[in-house]
Amino acid sequence: MNNMLLGVIDATTYHDGLKELSLHRSLAAIPFAGRYRLIDFILSNMVNSGIVSVAIFPKYQYRSLMDHLGSGKNWDLNRKRDGLFFFPSPNLDSPNKGIGSFNHFAANMDYFYRSRQEYALISNCFTVFNMDFQPVLDRHINTGCDITVICKEEQSLEMFLVKKSLLIELISTRDETGYTCMCDVVADQDHNNYTLCTYEYTGSYVAIDSIETYFQANMKLLQAQTWKDLFLKDQPIYTKVKDEPPTRYLTGSSVRNSIIANGCRIEGTVENSIISRGVVIGKGTVVRNSIIMQKCEIEENCVLESAILDKDVKVQPNTSLIGTEENPFVVRKGTVQGALMNS
Repeated sequence: MNNMLLGVIDATTYHDGLKELSLHRSLAAIPFAGRYRLIDFILSNMVNSGIVSVAIFPKYQYRSLMDHLGSGKNWDLNRKRDGLFFFPSPNLDSPNKGIGSFNHFAANMDYFYRSRQEYALISNCFTVFNMDFQPVLDRHINTGCDITVICKEEQSLEMFLVKKSLLIELISTRDETGYTCMCDVVADQDHNNYTLCTYEYTGSYVAIDSIETYFQANMKLLQAQTWKDLFLKDQPIYTKVKDEPPTRYLTGSSVRNSIIANGCRIEGTVENSIISRGVVIGKGTVVRNSIIMQKCEIEENCVLESAILDKDVKVQPNTSLIGTEENPFVVRKGTVQGALMNS
């Protein structure tokens, strides 16, 4: 890509449907697939496309996001020049009306002025997909478009490619035009002179905007073809590296069609589930069709079905947590679930 494209990730979005999982973290930092965070997908796509300068604009509960990203080393973005930049919102009370808030960008204009790249790719943080942006840039340049919107079956994925000089102009004139974000510009094509183009993405994707879509997207990863379509060998998805020992499967344990991360201790039964790092599943416990996040401890003789356990949850012996595919049983981070509580 010859260092022509700047990466801009809007991490300010908040979805009411994911409230249970975003009380202590931003949407971008929600765990996914046992070892990743949602932001890993767009960030990895940018890096795999040759982007060496990425700016992340967060707003809500971004401490865990900062902890996850660190210096950007795991994405090869810990550079002396360019690299990973973090720009928290200066105004937590301002509403977020669309992807790419011009007010938020305006508070960090030095970044755009100093960047060497000629074009900018502006994206949301909650789409799970694997895409090479080089063909998008090539087509954008060859067709002379002002703004290219990446779409899937004519539906916008809320990702926009624009010349950096035009982006700076849009930010600087926001008070006169009334445009608050890129979505406003695209929606007002009848009243501006910008040439709008679309680029059709042909791969699979899912926008995580509710507990239901989150649960279903994770469960689909247990299908071999879905996994292969998302995790491509030549376009890997990077994440924060944690050095932990292999998972221990004790006598009497049984695991079928599940994703198990490192550092777990499994003595019970796991079926059609995603188990994150450091999880303990006790003797006689059955976990089916569930998502168990990092460092959870499920004691003996429990039954979990269609459940989502956030990090550091403890489930006491003889407890049943039963949900459905349409309405999973969600347990908040760091809480304790006991048989007496659910009786």
